[in-house]
Amino acid sequence: MRRRATALKAALLLLCGLAAPAHAAGAVVLSQGHTDAIDIRYTNGALQLRVNDDTVSPAVSRAVEDVTFQVLPGARTEVPGLDAFAFLGAPGTPIWMLPQVQDPALLWPGWNTTALASGTFRDDSIRLSLVGVDGPGAVTVFDTSSLGAPSVRFRTADGLPDHLDVPVHTHAHASWVFGATGHYTLTWRADAVLTDGTAVSTGPIDYRFLVGDARSLAVTGLAESYPAGQTVTLQAVQTPQGPSTDYRWYSRRPGTDAFTELPGETGAAYRFTATRALGNTEYQVRLADGTTSAPVTLHVTDDQGSGGTQKSVTASIDATAGALVISVLPADRAVVLPPAALSPAGDRWETGGALRPVTVTDTRAGTPGWSVSGQVSGGFRTADGASFGGEHLGWTPSLTSQGAQQGAVAGPVASGLASGALLASAPAGAGRGTAKLDAQLRLSVPTETAAGTYTGTLTLTAI
Repeated sequence: MRRRATALKAALLLLCGLAAPAHAAGAVVLSQGHTDAIDIRYTNGALQLRVNDDTVSPAVSRAVEDVTFQVLPGARTEVPGLDAFAFLGAPGTPIWMLPQVQDPALLWPGWNTTALASGTFRDDSIRLSLVGVDGPGAVTVFDTSSLGAPSVRFRTADGLPDHLDVPVHTHAHASWVFGATGHYTLTWRADAVLTDGTAVSTGPIDYRFLVGDARSLAVTGLAESYPAGQTVTLQAVQTPQGPSTDYRWYSRRPGTDAFTELPGETGAAYRFTATRALGNTEYQVRLADGTTSAPVTLHVTDDQGSGGTQKSVTASIDATAGALVISVLPADRAVVLPPAALSPAGDRWETGGALRPVTVTDTRAGTPGWSVSGQVSGGFRTADGASFGGEHLGWTPSLTSQGAQQGAVAGPVASGLASGALLASAPAGAGRGTAKLDAQLRLSVPTETAAGTYTGTLTLTAI
């Protein structure tokens, strides 16, 4: 018996950790190792500030807005009782310092002009300026000579802006000192004059610093509303990402005074089905150290959504012999992955999530069996044309349920879907009935992948 194939297309909207605004959950936090925090570049006639992240191998050039620099609690020290360091405050005053000489336990930031060519700028020099600081304490950047004498380069206590003329081919480090814990924004700019007299400037660029172990926690992934029956996926996001992954999820129904812990929910993601009874319920997540997110509120519409209807995509083989049907609910035809995070090795952006249910119903009399496969043949693309291939999206298939007489089995783990992979199959004689399929998706792309929101099409084919 000849069987016809049917293809169902579902758009997967991927919200990568690289996507703007990059200072959200997807931001990179640098807390240990060498980095050229102020990496000055001149590309296509434009002066730029970048971050050369040497904490990973190979080193990665990052956009400034993608980075938070963390001054760990171990940087705490006190102002020495020496007259030469009186510019830091009274002796014994606590300060948090990233020293000029590298301490492997701390971040080692510096500035760099080694990528600039001689003969491009007047006097072969760039003016680096600290033009503003917003934070809970004073900020000072100083270096010391070989004899230990300090030279202040930038200091908020006596007013800004402060300037430093930096020759090309310079790679320098200094001591960065912060007067209190908390969040800081340091605004830098670089200016120069080309040899033909043209002035070029980066304009003001904001750098984010976190001093100490302050941490925020947020819940992301909640849509404006859900039709009843749709799967809701909430994601806990730490900024910056800390070592604790011991989450606790809580909910508060309308009319109740307190949040109640949801038993057994200890992961970074909490998934559940929206029902009308859950409408206007608040959710929040907490860490074991007491850090608590702001609550988010679930809004649920009628079962059919806002005037919408459910529709199956069906492949018929014969009017008298039943049909093979593959379908998804309308609300499940778009999959939004949580913001990507840096891998433990620091060399990949990674995220994952559920494919959401795919239903296969076989009512054919001949019970010929069936298979369902998926392919991302066109890759993923942003609105401005950045892209990566479907080989970066893989899955781990699973069977959610199947009929009593079915013998369907999930397909193998696939590291990439560019050339297609099996989601599930049922052998001849054991396919008749209804099976629900799912998969855990895994996206992994190199760190040099351009920031953006990437959209791709996954084609599911049942034969």
